[in-house]
Amino acid sequence: MSTKLTSKQKSVLELIYSSLETSGFPPTLADLREELGLASNQSVLNFLEALEKKDCIKREEGQARGIIILPLGYKEIGKDPLVKMAGYSAAGPYLESFLETFTFIPIETKVLENEKINEAKDRVFVIQVIGDSMINAGINDGDNLLIRESKEYKSGDIVLAETEEGATVKKFVAEGGKRYLEPQNPAYQRMIIIPGEVRFRGKIILNLSKIN
Repeated sequence: MSTKLTSKQKSVLELIYSSLETSGFPPTLADLREELGLASNQSVLNFLEALEKKDCIKREEGQARGIIILPLGYKEIGKDPLVKMAGYSAAGPYLESFLETFTFIPIETKVLENEKINEAKDRVFVIQVIGDSMINAGINDGDNLLIRESKEYKSGDIVLAETEEGATVKKFVAEGGKRYLEPQNPAYQRMIIIPGEVRFRGKIILNLSKIN
């Protein structure tokens, strides 16, 4: 099969991108059928299958609207990758407004390449910080942080941590058999991590607000 996209396939990809950017969700089959002027959902599925075979998208099983655009897909339509914007997190006391619903924002391809992020495999998202407890780590009120989900964390990592009270950005410190969430502002005190009560959502890998 040719790897070159047809004009119709590009149109489908552009519609997926537009829907993600504006609504935070991929389009439904009905949306695509109407926009493309197709007669049936099967015709839409044929386009999606072709895009998947050409490594432009990935469809998540069990999710009716689970379509992810892969790096080659962004390249084919000349668009910057879309990364989830997951709401707000505190750099101060815990904040209750960390969101489970997402919107998407474009991030320059070169930014992701510089951080060695593989969009096809890595799970990354963006949060906006509220508060000043991390100012000595160069994280200020209102900054947007790029976060990568991880299964392993080491002492010294800047992490997004969550409890029943909400989410917070802090430095993870392990010493003397104890673990802490440590602010980077002397006006705040470190927080003891109680096993089972704190969950790490990811590591902060880049402050997007510091990029010129």
